[in-house]
Amino acid sequence: MTVTEMKELTVELGARSYPIYIGEGLLQKLGELCGKHGLGAASPILVVTDEHVAEPYLAQVMAQLAGAGYQAVSHIVPAEESSKSLAVLEDIVTTALKAGLDRKSTVIALGGGVVGDLAGFVAASYMRGVRFIQIPTTILAHDSSVGGKVAVNHPLAKNIIGAFHQPEFVLYDTATLKTLPPREVRSGLAEMVKHGLIWDRTFTQWCEANAEKLLALDPQALQHGLYEGCKVKAAVVSRDERESDLRAILNLGHTIGHAIEAVSGYGQSQHVLHGEAIAIGMVGSAKLALRLGYPQHIYTTTKRILKKFELPVRVPEHLDTEQMMSAMMHDKKFKEGRMVFVIPTEIGKVEINHNVSADWVREVVEELKRED
Repeated sequence: MTVTEMKELTVELGARSYPIYIGEGLLQKLGELCGKHGLGAASPILVVTDEHVAEPYLAQVMAQLAGAGYQAVSHIVPAEESSKSLAVLEDIVTTALKAGLDRKSTVIALGGGVVGDLAGFVAASYMRGVRFIQIPTTILAHDSSVGGKVAVNHPLAKNIIGAFHQPEFVLYDTATLKTLPPREVRSGLAEMVKHGLIWDRTFTQWCEANAEKLLALDPQALQHGLYEGCKVKAAVVSRDERESDLRAILNLGHTIGHAIEAVSGYGQSQHVLHGEAIAIGMVGSAKLALRLGYPQHIYTTTKRILKKFELPVRVPEHLDTEQMMSAMMHDKKFKEGRMVFVIPTEIGKVEINHNVSADWVREVVEELKRED
């Protein structure tokens, strides 16, 4: 495969700044980039991937590393959200110990958001922190692979056991997206739309105008959309690495969305994918905006765009509202007895509201079960 022109962004974090490389065929440059970023060959590298990604891409990654003089081992996990668990984390650490990983070793995440979060938390916690590279293979991971938030789940709450651990670099080979199932493509594009809704009206309009091209994985549209989405994420993270204030805007749709994921059951037959849940949550946030006096068009535009991307806008009727409310109370965005929501105030602008009525949220969840 020919390597296309590579686009590069930088997440500006002082001494911990790092680049995001985006382009087609970039896996062929992995060994070269590892050398460029000063990864020594004396310490073993651990590649964490899942069973779906391993077959098409693991051998290529391992060959790239071997060709550049690195000793690498791999660990393959089930391709499901339930892999983000302490039990699977322990299995990976066992592999790392048996392979002789030390404090100068590197962990590579090769996969989607689950693998990125899981492998990143391994890197953050193994020997109190080793180096880390993100190689996302899903559209959704253009969000999760940037910013250093890594975690595993608890049965009562998503991403509640985690850390901030920034990668050395993010290598985004868009060729890996061509094997994604259509549902995964739609789910990933939900986060791309989210970046426009929170930050950039023009990008939001571009997403709507190019929905068909993005759904069809048109290479030029995809590279541009990923670049712009990553640019928003990089700008926010550069200003607020540890989510003390501004970075929380990236959680648009996530309070209701994470509750949908938790109650629908990670990895179960009726499980709602992350991007699908966030899409529903963004419609819920737009409904809350109406109650706070913001314009009707925020809700109608949000819903129209998400439907254009063939994303769900309705909470599945079988999900219990009170269980969802309970899940939200366990969420990290529930503080001091009040519900914290990211509320759209205009297309491309949001606010963090620390005083949203739980009764409103309950009513909105019920309304979302009847959404058309």
